[in-house]
This record gives sequence, C-alpha cells and structure tokens, in this order.
Amino acid sequence: MIIRGEKPDRFAASAWRHFFHLETNLESLVRVMLDFQKQFDWDFMKINPRACYHVEDWGTKADWSTDECAKHRLYGFPVDKIEDWDKIEVLPPDTPVLTEHLKAISMIRKAAGSDLPLFMTVFNPLGVARHLVDSREKLIEHLNQDPDKVNAALKNIATTFEQYVPKIIDAGADGLFYATVEWGTSDVLTFEQYERFSKPYDLRILKATGADAINLLHVCKSNNFLKELADYPAELVNWEASDPTNPNIEDAFSFLGDKTVIAGLDHQGWLQHGTPSEIATEIGKIKERMQGKRFIFGPGCTMPPEVPFANLQAVRDNL
Repeated sequence: MIIRGEKPDRFAASAWRHFFHLETNLESLVRVMLDFQKQFDWDFMKINPRACYHVEDWGTKADWSTDECAKHRLYGFPVDKIEDWDKIEVLPPDTPVLTEHLKAISMIRKAAGSDLPLFMTVFNPLGVARHLVDSREKLIEHLNQDPDKVNAALKNIATTFEQYVPKIIDAGADGLFYATVEWGTSDVLTFEQYERFSKPYDLRILKATGADAINLLHVCKSNNFLKELADYPAELVNWEASDPTNPNIEDAFSFLGDKTVIAGLDHQGWLQHGTPSEIATEIGKIKERMQGKRFIFGPGCTMPPEVPFANLQAVRDNL
C-alpha cells in the first residue's frame, strides 16, 4: 500500500538483527526468524541469514559462534595471492549452502503465510568478494594490483547470484534486500571505482529478480553513495539517515523519486540506549515529519543484538 503511494491507516515498521547462535543451521534460522516476527508483528521481514552464506560454497570456513552477540570467526579463505582469484568460478544455484537458504525462504514463506512481504539478504559482488579474503585491505590491494583479474572474479560472482536470485523469488521471497555493505561509500572507493567494480553487477542482479519482484536497496555506512545509486531498480531504499555524513530523510525525498524510504530508527543511538518512553517520544517526532510520505520505520542497518526488546516493542506500540 505505502509502496503504491496510498495512505495507510497507520505507520509501518520493521527491524532486523543477527541471532548469531541460531543462524548456523536451517531449522534454527527459520525458527528464530519466525519467532522474532511473531513477537513484534513487523510489516515486512528481512530474512537475516549468516553473512558468510554467500561465500561458503567457494570454500570460506567458519567457527560458529554460540554467543547471541558475537560474530562467527571466518578462516580458510580461498583467496590469498592475486592469482587465487582465477579459482573463483561461477557456482550453480544448487550448491549446498545456497540450496539450504532457498529451503529457509520456502519454510518461512509457508509458515508466515502469503501476506507478509519477505526480502532475502544478498550482498553485492564486492561484498561477497570481501569474505573470500582475510581483510578488506587485501581486496583493495588486489584491486589496485590487477583490477582486470579481480574484476573477472567479480563477474563470476555476479553471474552466480544473477542465476540464484530468480530461485530466491521462486522459493517465496518478494524481492531482495540488496546490500552494498562496506563498499557503497567514498570512505572506501571513489564512485568511479564503484561504477567499474560494482554498479554493472548490481544492476544485473537486481534485474534478474524479474518484473514482479519488489526490491529493497540498502546503502550502507557513512559518506554513502545513496544519491548516486538513486536510479537503481529498487522500490524501497534503506540507509543510516541519522548519520550526519549521509543525506537525511527530507533531503533524500528530493532525489529518490517515488521510492519508499525505510529509515528513522537510530539503531546505534536512541533505539539501543533510550528508554521505552524516550522511544515513544522519538517515534512521535518522526511521525509528524513523515505524514503523507512514502515512509516506513526501520533501522539504518542491521541492529546490534543488544537493542532491548522492550525498545522494539515501544516502536511497535507507538506507530
């Protein structure tokens, strides 16, 4: 309704986070996604898989965290030397870990019913490539050392996900939560570099979801390229609008056209550290500013696991 420009009877909201200790196998991932949705009745679900699902079938390994708030430790990266990028070939969509996550989407859709919008998380190829090496700095070093070699691997990554995302839609997702992760920012790349090493692949993957898909573009980090990526084929856009280096919500409406904004929940500020009554006050202020706009409450990125559930409930109670 909001995406079509219609006025709903209340504001909408969603929020998402990792449950590191429960995302390492199919059944517990499905269960925790559904439990989180049931508790807060969000207006859409961002399926939040373990981030390394993108690269495990290429050989990256992980020591799984058993701590709800601690990330997994990755090791065994398939790329060390520049020549190793030649080993990153196109994967078929039926590789084990990619298949596991298609099953997760299907199970969530079946349990959640047909009305809940579902978005599956997919990183851009640079974000995938980052977890094929042991550090972001090594990937940047390799990009500078032999851009054509790394770009050939990025093309294979893009082709892999270009073939995979139609199966995501077939499994029951309405579209992608397509994340630029740490690469959609001038803190890491110039936009000219982003145009070369990511934008063509971003567009291929987003378009591969099909004409009926509804995609959500997430432009991450500070000093982001939100304005530069405003023409992407995504109906919804999410970013950290409370970061003073990024466009604020009002400014973004001036260049996002008819896209729906998902923002407003300061997940590293008052959402995490405020009280429920303070949350109610902040929500009320934003509602006054966003009346009549294509706007949905959401965090600017994946929330820290430490955000209190009482604060999330305060969001829900004050829409």
